[in-house]
Amino acid sequence: MNRFFIFSILFAALVLTGCSRSAAVAAQPAEAEAIAEVSFTFTRQGGVATNQFAVWIEDAQGRYVKTLYATNFTANGGWRRRDTSIPQWVKQSGIADLPKTQIDSLTGATPKAGTLIYHWDGTDSRNTPLPPGDYVICLEGTLRWANRVIYRAPINIGRGPATSEVTNEYIGEIGAEQNMISSVIVRTLR
Repeated sequence: MNRFFIFSILFAALVLTGCSRSAAVAAQPAEAEAIAEVSFTFTRQGGVATNQFAVWIEDAQGRYVKTLYATNFTANGGWRRRDTSIPQWVKQSGIADLPKTQIDSLTGATPKAGTLIYHWDGTDSRNTPLPPGDYVICLEGTLRWANRVIYRAPINIGRGPATSEVTNEYIGEIGAEQNMISSVIVRTLR
């Protein structure tokens, strides 16, 4: 009986650990499946109206393709209460028309400070594989209230591994929060 009790506790711990871990990474493809990635340093800011960001893909014509990640507050209605919270992503993604299950699959709690990496598997928002060609990885961050930054990097799927040139645009006043997102690197992996 003692072995059964220990086995039951170990099994429950494994199941609970597995469930919580898979929920946290459900929206991210495995690195082996990824065809592109964006990495950056995220430094959490103190106070309100900050620490919101989203990573998404557009086609070469600027049409929305897929969200890789969006902070939970904004994606789950925070954009209604604070219209300065990653407004470019809100507009591009059509978040207002998405079902809650789809929103939940692309969001997560605001992460801890450090290097963050998000992968794209070459599919659109319906997980349909896209053809080789030109795309843009976008990263928008709300630095503080209406002050924000948008990073963009063109990628070409089908030409093999490459590191993209990343451009950034600051909107509003640039203050101490400008370091919320830094060291952005975008790579095509295959």
